Parts: sequence; structure tokens; C-alpha cells
Amino acid sequence: MAVGNGSEAVGDIAADAADAAAAAAHRYPVASGVRLKVRSGPGTQYQLLRVLPLGASVPINCQKPGEWVTGTYGTTNLWDNIGNGQYVSDAYVKTGSDGYVAPRCA
Repeated sequence: MAVGNGSEAVGDIAADAADAAAAAAHRYPVASGVRLKVRSGPGTQYQLLRVLPLGASVPINCQKPGEWVTGTYGTTNLWDNIGNGQYVSDAYVKTGSDGYVAPRCA
């Protein structure tokens, strides 16, 4: 760590916070014409919590494997955590990737 007037450290902290906010602010569109079901876990057997409106976009906090689902964007077992205890199948979310775009959920 460099010794100085401390402004570098404050600038680094502000830049890190801005990077984290930008990452958290990124949202992915749900497939056109789909009212996506939000579940309490990574599979259709989990409780239905709500249904997203047409034209929705979602944040992806983390991802985890679960039930295989075939949807607009292919067949996958990836489920996207979009909020505390809220999951949607990645098969209906346009991420531009067939793999992980976020860290694995703990």
C-alpha cells in the first residue's frame, strides 16, 4: 500500500463501489412474449412466488444448477437468482451465453 495523503485509497474505494453498483445495475431481458415464473428454488417443483410481466428484465445475482428446462434460449439446468430466494430458469433469460454469467450461488 502506498503512503500518501490518503486520497488514492479513497479514490480506490469509490471506484470499487462504482464498479459494484454498475455490476448490480446490469439487467438481462426476459424472452419476448414470456411471462416468466419466479420460483423459490432452482426447479419447477419449488414454490411459485410470482410471475414477471411481459417485457421484464432481471438482475442476476448468482446462478446455480437445478432442473433442466427447455425454453426460448435453449435447454439448460442453470437457474438465475434474481433476488433473495427468487429463481428463474436461464432458458428464458437473454444473457448472450450458454454458461455462467454470474458467480455460482453459495
